[in-house]
Amino acid sequence: MSLFSLASFIFEVFSQVVIREFISNGAGGFILATVFGAIVIARIVPEKRKQLRGVVVPIFIYLCFILLAIVLELNEQVSYSDYARALATAFVSVSLINLGSLMLFDVILGGLHLKVPRLLRETTVILTYIIAVLVILSSRGVNVTGLLTTSAIISAVIGLSLQDTLGNIIAGFALEIEHVIKPGDWIKVEPYVGRVKEVRWRQTVIETRNWETVLVPNSQLMKSQVMIYGQRHGQPMQTRRWIYFNIDFRYTPNEVIGYVNDSLQANPIPNVADDPKIHAILMDFKDSYCTYAVRYWLTDLAADDPTDSNVRIRIYYALKRAEIPLSIPAHSVFVTELNNKREIRKHEQLMEQRLSAIRNVELLHSMTETELKELVEHLRYAPFARSEVITRQGAEAHWLYIITKGEVAVKVSVASMNGNGSSKSLAVEKEVSRLKAGDFFGEMSLMTGEPRAATVVALEEVECYRLDKEAFQSILTERPEIVKDISRIIARRRVELESVKKGLDKEAGKEQVEQTQVRILKSIKDLFGL
Repeated sequence: MSLFSLASFIFEVFSQVVIREFISNGAGGFILATVFGAIVIARIVPEKRKQLRGVVVPIFIYLCFILLAIVLELNEQVSYSDYARALATAFVSVSLINLGSLMLFDVILGGLHLKVPRLLRETTVILTYIIAVLVILSSRGVNVTGLLTTSAIISAVIGLSLQDTLGNIIAGFALEIEHVIKPGDWIKVEPYVGRVKEVRWRQTVIETRNWETVLVPNSQLMKSQVMIYGQRHGQPMQTRRWIYFNIDFRYTPNEVIGYVNDSLQANPIPNVADDPKIHAILMDFKDSYCTYAVRYWLTDLAADDPTDSNVRIRIYYALKRAEIPLSIPAHSVFVTELNNKREIRKHEQLMEQRLSAIRNVELLHSMTETELKELVEHLRYAPFARSEVITRQGAEAHWLYIITKGEVAVKVSVASMNGNGSSKSLAVEKEVSRLKAGDFFGEMSLMTGEPRAATVVALEEVECYRLDKEAFQSILTERPEIVKDISRIIARRRVELESVKKGLDKEAGKEQVEQTQVRILKSIKDLFGL
């Protein structure tokens, strides 16, 4: 064949493709419509761009088979040309079905925020493929009825050999229809606990807390007992957790439960539900101790161990402040030689340690060494965990805290102004100062009986000594003249705090110190009966 003849043949083939296929038969319009639909999907749902290959690649194969069919027709190979066109029709059907699937499930239903299960989507596409194949075969003169009869026999043979696989697929359909287990659910299928990632044809994918992926056959989910965590009709997703601890019989249950509940409910713990409230209960009596449990409802089911740890820390510090030790197993025996000299030495060391802690406290500067020694007998050790609220603004309490370790933040609730100029009380919490070892707080409530003027929060592990009203009673009764010095210090600190809350300048604050001191002095005398 000469070069001229080859060029003529190529031109004739190209003319046939352009004129007959793309203009007369409307294939060109179809291709343009498909390309336009792919562009729309790529713009609206960009994360589905990779799936557009299922639309574009079949179109390219379709063009190849059409070109092959034309070449065969020009060479008078009509029967082979029909086969090529049938294959071209099959691939164009694949492209149309994939494009329709993306448009329906991702663009239309996705725009309506309706999420179709993956298994249902794939089933719809496969059924559409089967229908398209049957239509193409029927249009080519194939006896579809006979084919279906033969396929039924073959399907029965395949079904017998693939019973487990078919069982998993049918179970997958049942799970999708009932919608009992869905992606995002936390389930327990012995021995695994994890979050459902997706439900596939043969198996359900579960991601565990240990960063493992477990594939559970769908038939096993249908046959086994499955526990779904955190689900109750009409309620938020949360699940109950238990934290156990033991206290010996020297301490009453009401005392233990009261201290623990006060600490746990004082301020929120991350991932712990507000309702029902976290609380402690008495669970059992053992040989030498009582078993208690703290029950709480976990809102983030993935954070079980970290939240358990935070709750245990709260329990530990609450018991430490109450001077209630965790029980020691009954079989543990400690033998210590006790004598009077040793006990006296230990007591003297403890008193000296406490004296060192309070000697530099400004509020107590007017007291003598003897009076300070009398005070230290009333000191109570009070540790706090990080982020724990030590005192809360507005609460009634008659304790003075002296910090020996750590740092705390002093916060006050300040009234804010709205657009109309009216105030909203306690709208904004503002940090006004930080206190460290050697500082003290709570003196106003202790000496006057007034509610707490600020909220104090531990910024780290904090150790304090706590003094109550009875510790001052005898000292102030014997030497009432020191009340004046104490009232002056309290007045100055109170005015400084009020200046921050109300935004007063220092000069205006100084003018209020004397007036405040007179009022505080009277309150102290009334409270202590002086």
